[in-house]
Amino acid sequence: MKYISTRGQIEPISFSQAVMMGLASDGGLLLPESIPTFSRDEINELAKLSYTELAFAIFTRFIGDDIPAIDLRRLIKSSYAAFSTPLVAPLQEVDGLYIQELFHGPTLAFKDVALQFLGNLFEYLLQQEKSSLNIIGATSGDTGSAAIHGIRGKDNINIFILHPHGKVSPVQEKQMTSVLDDNVFNLAIEGNFDDGQRVVKEIFADLEFKQKFNLGAVNSINWARIMAQIVYYFSAYAQLPVSARKDLTVVVPTGNFGNIFAGWMAKKMGLPIKRLILATNANDILSRFIDSGIYTTSKAQPTLSPSMDIQLASNFERYLYFLNDCDSRKLKEMMSVFTGSGSLKIDESLLKRVQEDFGAARVDDQATLATIKDIQQKTGYILDPHTATGVCAASRLRQQNEAAGTIVCLATAHPAKFPDAVEKAIGRPPAVPTAIADLDNLPCRSDLIKADTDTVKAYIKEKLAKR
Repeated sequence: MKYISTRGQIEPISFSQAVMMGLASDGGLLLPESIPTFSRDEINELAKLSYTELAFAIFTRFIGDDIPAIDLRRLIKSSYAAFSTPLVAPLQEVDGLYIQELFHGPTLAFKDVALQFLGNLFEYLLQQEKSSLNIIGATSGDTGSAAIHGIRGKDNINIFILHPHGKVSPVQEKQMTSVLDDNVFNLAIEGNFDDGQRVVKEIFADLEFKQKFNLGAVNSINWARIMAQIVYYFSAYAQLPVSARKDLTVVVPTGNFGNIFAGWMAKKMGLPIKRLILATNANDILSRFIDSGIYTTSKAQPTLSPSMDIQLASNFERYLYFLNDCDSRKLKEMMSVFTGSGSLKIDESLLKRVQEDFGAARVDDQATLATIKDIQQKTGYILDPHTATGVCAASRLRQQNEAAGTIVCLATAHPAKFPDAVEKAIGRPPAVPTAIADLDNLPCRSDLIKADTDTVKAYIKEKLAKR
């Protein structure tokens, strides 16, 4: 399998090269040249596999012979050994829905599913190449802690994570800043997530700086992140009763489009998903696009689901590339219009195709709290505020169509990561798992810094000079 850029200006590269490159050198996002597919019979066979075996079967379609099978199996096994259940992403039936819990990794968020693997993959590839890597990424909360826990203490890797100062939950901040390993650097930027993402993209666009300091990406712009997330869609299907697999809708809380793009890829690979429903909070650029075909930025609003407080969705360009029938020229024109005006409109024929694949719902804080309360009162199950946006969207879907079929909602974080929102909804905080309780007495370290590209570059230079 070879990898190409959405912008069409690089020669095809291997999987390993794509992982190490992160963002394509032409400013685009990397993608496989073709989408591998499974037949219905093959999917039924996949449904019999354990999570690690399923991951191996899917990963090999994207990796080919780039990594020997024995090494890939070892990487997968060690990556998911850190999860509290061998199912990795178990399904729970709650109030007529299926909730897939993606929070059983070390930082209790869905990002662990990809970043535990990516950290091990980076270390493996660097050992093979006898080289080093400096990772830089921006986070709205969960990516940062998951990435740090996937990279901490590993040989030949340093990680620089930018998070918006005062705009992540206290638990998310503690999970990042309490990691004091010498190869971990936390930057609290004076701005929001979009400011951090802009800085990271501008740094990667400086090819001389990127090459000089061996920069790599851990955000969902790295293809390996998407590849790893595809697996849990297949796992959800496998865990459903056979009778519930025929008419499947998956609801995905998302702000960066990576999580739901992985679902779209799973569907294109042959997984029988009827429709993907995208749930956003008040930062609704993605739901507005799916409803209207207009992609227009506005000012990010702080909400009770801060990991989704995003206006520029990093993975959206990958979807637009496929929407434009893999035409890099059209994609570049589209992105140029958006960069210049902050707005993009697609024609009716393209919008029809979007709406065949996706539905959307905007869920504000009031509805989020009401959903947490309603589910807890009915069933005793406690949702985190991000997952609640998805469950609310699912409830609306069932109200509109009583024969909506099987609905799986992705649960992206443990409720204890957002105790204030949960307490506001049900009058008490959720039970605190040991992994979070142990954070209270840990020392923390971070550096407050301007959301300025040159300032962050200077910081990286200074820190690496001392390593």
